[in-house]
Amino acid sequence: MTRRIAVVLGGRSSEHEISRASAQSVIDALTTAGNDVVTVAIGRDGTWELGAGPKALEAGARLPGKEVATTIADVDVVFPVLHGPFGEDGTVQGLLELANVPYVGAGVLASALCMDKDIFKSVMRDHNIPVTRNITLRAGDEPRNPFGFPCFIKPARLGSSVGITKAHDDTELADGVALAFQHDEKVLVEELVTGVEVEVGVLGNRTPFASLPGEIVVTNNEWYDYEAKYEEGEMDLVVPARVTPEQIERAQQVAVEAFVATDCEGMARADLFVREDGEVLVNELNTIPGFTSTSVYARLFEASGIPYPELLERLAALAVERFERRANLRF
Repeated sequence: MTRRIAVVLGGRSSEHEISRASAQSVIDALTTAGNDVVTVAIGRDGTWELGAGPKALEAGARLPGKEVATTIADVDVVFPVLHGPFGEDGTVQGLLELANVPYVGAGVLASALCMDKDIFKSVMRDHNIPVTRNITLRAGDEPRNPFGFPCFIKPARLGSSVGITKAHDDTELADGVALAFQHDEKVLVEELVTGVEVEVGVLGNRTPFASLPGEIVVTNNEWYDYEAKYEEGEMDLVVPARVTPEQIERAQQVAVEAFVATDCEGMARADLFVREDGEVLVNELNTIPGFTSTSVYARLFEASGIPYPELLERLAALAVERFERRANLRF
């Protein structure tokens, strides 16, 4: 089924360029499938531009809010391809709710909740879903680490390993906390988990299901940092992950449980650890994962029997299904 689809991309966060790369892949695939694609590109400075067709990112037209609103209101589905604050955190989702249009992915609450790693872990613990241990520091707090070294320091509400440090001593801890506070007013200090780093894609609305788990293998760097995620040859993805069948099943189970507990719909990528003792821990849930055809989320479902064009079609259909279902509610 072909549709008129608006792809929202870019954004004000430090993940702006990652969003544009993901969006171009989405635009190309949707256009090839016969959809009428328009774009709403948000600049780092917050300006909005409209474009159309497969070359939309090369020749956008800067227009005022009225034309943007009219464009969004005149599509069948909006596909937000935004990463980090001001896009993946419920802000754009709230705008789309006000515009009363179907959109791909998690709603306002789930987007905001999963963006905040501190609150996300609290919800996981409340649902008895095992998570990596952490403490939370707020502006003015002194650096501290009850877990020993190495440990990880990260902004509470950012992604793509931006602002994250692996600290090996007190000096690196202090420097890492200072760096993280440049990006957020809330910072997490997390324990180091030894084991296999595993990612699982989740797809669906009321009845979500999980992909095969994939194992992250960092080829050069010490950990899965920004360079390992986005530079060619810095990471291998092994699907299925080289863990036991029981651990594969458990990883899929907890990924879906986390998805449901946070009220997600549409899609998410669960980042997990399979510890050396066999326990599976949830680390994060990403509601708008990287979305090129070679990104982890797409590759996980490709290996699970759902190719990239079909994955996009399913996501658009899920957006419409949720919109029509919620239209029956009385507000």
